[in-house]
Amino acid sequence: MRKDQFLNLWCVLLVLLVASCSPYKKGLQSYQLGEYQVAIEQFKKAGDNNPKANFYIAESYRLSNRIGEAEPYYAAALQGGLQDEEARFYYGYAMKANSKYTEARQQFQDYLGSSPRNEEYKQRANKEISNLQALSDILSREPVFKIKHLPNINTPESEYGAVARGNELYFTSSRSDDRTNKATGKSFTNLYKANVGQAMEVVPTTVQELPEAFNLADRAEGTIAFSPDGNTMVFARGNAKGKKGGEEVNLYVSYFRNEQWSEPQIMPINDLRSWDSTPAFSRNGKTLYFASNRRGGMGGVDLYSAQIDARGNWGRVQNLGKEINTAGNEMFPYVSVDNRLYFSSDGHPGLGGLDLFIATRRDGKIVIENLSEPMNSPADDFGLSYYTLDKGYFSSNRDGGAGDDDIYAFINNSPDLKIVNYYLAGVTYTTDDEGKQVVLPNVQVRLMDNEQRQQDVVESDDQGRFRFQLEEGVPQFLIIGERQDYFTTRKEIPMDGRYLDRKTLKEFKTDTTYYADLVLDKIVLDRAIVLENIYYDFDKAEIRQDAARELDKLVTVLQDNPQLVIELSSHTDSRGDVAYNIDLSQRRAESAVQYIISKGVEPRRIAARGYGKTRPIIENAETEEEHQVNRRTEFKVTEITPEAQVVMPQQDATEDEGVPVVIDPEQQQQETPERKREPKKERPSKPERDAVFDELNDDGR
Repeated sequence: MRKDQFLNLWCVLLVLLVASCSPYKKGLQSYQLGEYQVAIEQFKKAGDNNPKANFYIAESYRLSNRIGEAEPYYAAALQGGLQDEEARFYYGYAMKANSKYTEARQQFQDYLGSSPRNEEYKQRANKEISNLQALSDILSREPVFKIKHLPNINTPESEYGAVARGNELYFTSSRSDDRTNKATGKSFTNLYKANVGQAMEVVPTTVQELPEAFNLADRAEGTIAFSPDGNTMVFARGNAKGKKGGEEVNLYVSYFRNEQWSEPQIMPINDLRSWDSTPAFSRNGKTLYFASNRRGGMGGVDLYSAQIDARGNWGRVQNLGKEINTAGNEMFPYVSVDNRLYFSSDGHPGLGGLDLFIATRRDGKIVIENLSEPMNSPADDFGLSYYTLDKGYFSSNRDGGAGDDDIYAFINNSPDLKIVNYYLAGVTYTTDDEGKQVVLPNVQVRLMDNEQRQQDVVESDDQGRFRFQLEEGVPQFLIIGERQDYFTTRKEIPMDGRYLDRKTLKEFKTDTTYYADLVLDKIVLDRAIVLENIYYDFDKAEIRQDAARELDKLVTVLQDNPQLVIELSSHTDSRGDVAYNIDLSQRRAESAVQYIISKGVEPRRIAARGYGKTRPIIENAETEEEHQVNRRTEFKVTEITPEAQVVMPQQDATEDEGVPVVIDPEQQQQETPERKREPKKERPSKPERDAVFDELNDDGR
C-alpha cells in the first residue's frame, strides 16, 4: 500500500473512532443502560442546537423522576424541528409539574389535534384535560391540614417514607452514602431510625442506620412498613443485576423474635420481573398493600393487596381495581386507624407530580379525594403515615425544603375528623341430635366484602366467639364458616343504614359492634337434606325460574364443599300410577342435575335419582299439606373424599329417617374474579434506542 493511501485510511478510521466516542454516542449508550444522569451530562456536551440530544435530556429527566426539569428541553427539541409524538405528549406533563396548568391543558389539546397514533397516549391526554379542569375545585377548598418542615431529620440529601414504631421513627435516606446512582446522579438510599421528641421532631443525636442485614452494601433500600403489633417488618430493596431476587425491586420481610429481628427474606408475592415496593399493612395486619408495575395492571404502577393465611404465608395477590388505579402511577399506600386508604397518584386529578389522596366508600362506591393544599404541591407529595389519631408525616420534594425529598409533619384539623371503628362479632354453633344449638369452637371464619375480596380470616375460640373490624362504606359483607366434618356455611351481612353519620357524633372516637352468628351442620353420610321451594309445572320436568334460584343455593354448597359427592332425588306424592311417578320424578331429578352441572359442578360429583311415591315422609297422607310434604326434592351426601372424615348416622336410622336440613335462603353463588387486561408497556423513546427501560429507578422507592 502506498504511503498516501495508508494516511487516507488512517484518517478515515480516526474520524470514525472520534465519532463513536462523541458525547452524543456516549449519551445514547448511557441512556440505553438506564444511566440517565450520565446521559444528561453527555447529551449537554453535544450542543444546545441538537434537537435529538435535547429530547434525550428531557426523557432522561422524566425517567429519573425529575420531569419538571425536562420542560425546557422538550421545548427546545420541538422548536428545533423534532417530530416526535412522545415529546409533544410528555411536554404537557412537564408544564403541569411546573404549575403551568393553562399551558399544560393547551399542550394536551394541541397533542390531540396533531392526529396522534398512540391510543394509550390519546386516552391519557383526554384524562389529563379532564383532570386539569378539576383543579379549580381542588384549589378552592378550605385547607384543613397544617404542615411543618422538620429540620432535625432532613438533610440536603433525600429523606422520605417516615413511619412510626412506638416512639421510634423509621425512614429512608441517601445521607452518608458515597455511592452514586447513575440513573439519578444521587446517592443510594438506606434505612434509618430515630427517637421522636417534642412536636413530632426527631432527636438528632439518636439517628442511626439500621443493621447491615437491612442495608446491604451493594443495594438500595426503599420504604418500610410495620404490622400493627410492630413485630413484622416489610421493606423494599433494589436488586443488582445477576443477584438473587431479580433485576428490579422486591419486598423483603423480617420478624421480631426473642428481642431481635430475623434475617430478611424475599417475599413470595413479588413478581421478580417487576418493581414491587411501598408496602403498608392493614389495621389487622392480615393484608399487605403495595405498589407494582407487574403485567396485568391498569397501566403504570398499580396498588395491590396480598393476604396472609393461617400458616403465616403471604399470597392471594389482587389488583385494587380501576376505581383506585389509573393509567398513571399509584403508590405509597397507607391505612389509617379508621380503615381509610391513603395513597399517592399522578393519574387522578392533582396539582402535578404525585399528589396525596384518600379513598373512602360512599353508598357502596369508592370515592377518591385529593387532599389539596398544603399537603399537595406541583412537586411529588407522597408517603403519608399517621403518628397519632390526627397527626402524622408525609414526604415531598417541593421548593423550600432542605434539598431533594424531605419529611414534613402534619396535623389534620378537619371538623369532621372523627374516628369510627366498626366491628362484627358472633358465635359459631352447630345443632345436636335434639335440634338444639350448641357452641362449635375452632371454626375458621372468613370475612368477604361485596366484591368477594377476602378482608380477614379468624378462628373462633373455645366458646365459639369471633370478631372482625369492618371497612366503612362496604354495602354488604359475607362471613363464611369452615370446619372439617361440617358443611361450609355462609351468611350475608347487609350494611345499608348501619353506618353512623359523623356529623352527629360528639366523641372523637366511637366503637360500634354488630352481631351475627353462624350455624354449621354436621356432614352425615346418606342423611336426606330437603331443598325447599323446588316446584315444577304440572306433569313437567323443566326447571322453573323460582326453582333455579333454590338450586343455585345447592350449587353454592357444592362449591363451598368440594369434597362432597351427592345424590339429588325427586319425590312425588302418593297419588297416581307408581311407574308414571317414578318416570316423572327421574326426569325432574335429571333436569335439576343438568342445571347444576351447567353452573360448573363436575358431573362426577352429582347423580340423579327419581323415587316417585315410594319413599314418602308422611305415610297415608290425606290433606294437601301432607301431600306437599311428600312432593319434595332432596340431596344426600353419598361420598366424602379422604380429607373429610365420614360421619355415619345413628345405628337405628335409615337413609330416609335423617333430620331434614333447610339450606339457608341467604346463601349465594360466589363470583368468579374478573380477569384483568394486559397493560400496554410504556417505554422511553426513541429514535436510535434499541432497548426498553422502566420509568422507575432501581432505587427501592
